[in-house]
Amino acid sequence: MATNRYVGTGVFLNDEEGYKNIYKKRNKKNGILQYATAEFSYPSEEDEEDLSFVSHIWTVGDRYFKLADKYYGDSRLWWVIARYNKKPTESHLKLGDVLDIPLPLERILEFLRY
Repeated sequence: MATNRYVGTGVFLNDEEGYKNIYKKRNKKNGILQYATAEFSYPSEEDEEDLSFVSHIWTVGDRYFKLADKYYGDSRLWWVIARYNKKPTESHLKLGDVLDIPLPLERILEFLRY
C-alpha cells in the first residue's frame, strides 16, 4: 500500500516578499507553487491501545527508507517513521537513539491530516 506524503495536501502560491530573489532566478513573476505542510495528529493514549510498536535502536548504516522497507514493505514510507518519532531527518538522530515503529501501517496513517 503505497501512500504518498503529498496526497490530499493543499497547494498554494507562495508570493512572500522574502522570496523575490528566488522567483527572479526561476523566472517566476507571481510566486512559486508549494505544497502545504502536512500535520501529524498523534494518537491519544486510548488510540495507542490499537497500535503496536517495534523499538529500533539507531545504529551505523541505518536509514529511514531501510526501516520503512523492512517494517512496511515500502521504502517510500520512510516519512511515517520520521514524523511519528518527531525526527524529520536522519541528521536529527544519533547512535543509540530509540525509534518507535508504529504498526499497523493502515492505522497509523489515519492520524495524518492535512
